[in-house]
Amino acid sequence: MKGTFITVEGPDGAGKTTQLQLLGDVLKEKGYNVMTTREPGGTRVGNEIRSLILNPDFEEMKEMTEILLYAASRAQHVEELIRPALEAGTIVLCDRFVDASLAYQGYGLGHPIDLVRQINDSATGGLAPDRTYLFDLTVKDSKKRMMDRGALDRIEQRDDAFRARVYDGFQQIAASDPERVQIVQANRSIEAIHQDLVEDVITYLEEKERFS
Repeated sequence: MKGTFITVEGPDGAGKTTQLQLLGDVLKEKGYNVMTTREPGGTRVGNEIRSLILNPDFEEMKEMTEILLYAASRAQHVEELIRPALEAGTIVLCDRFVDASLAYQGYGLGHPIDLVRQINDSATGGLAPDRTYLFDLTVKDSKKRMMDRGALDRIEQRDDAFRARVYDGFQQIAASDPERVQIVQANRSIEAIHQDLVEDVITYLEEKERFS
């Protein structure tokens, strides 16, 4: 792949979406070709699946259905947008990817991690991010930020025990792949986080270009 695939992960309310947009703006100003997208969603098909997954009215949705719907959205996303952009040399910034499914549906819901990984490997053709930023925010702070935002979606409505398992899952993912996953302390100001993120991404891109 000619491009660079960068993802942001973390608990709900950690500020990753805001930071991704700010990062994309800076990279574009510096002359990089950038595409910013999100999961679930990113495509017309994916956005319809997103509406279904997050709709609180679907209380009867089974856990395996949820796992497969995320993977279906991801399969469409990769084939329609992400892989073509990377092949064209674009920097793809994505709000969540496979790590989110491992943390939420694997660790959070208690499904075998290897199974969730296998399903998503099939959906993505094995595509993995070059760099991932994990926004680290405690369960307590995450819940407070979500409550301050207002109405909660179907996933956000789950209990603190679920959130704690998700948090621990993200920590295990980071520990298992420290070269790819960089931890970002999310309980700081937007400006401080933004500065650190931009500096690290620019350094990573410059090093990648130098050794390519």
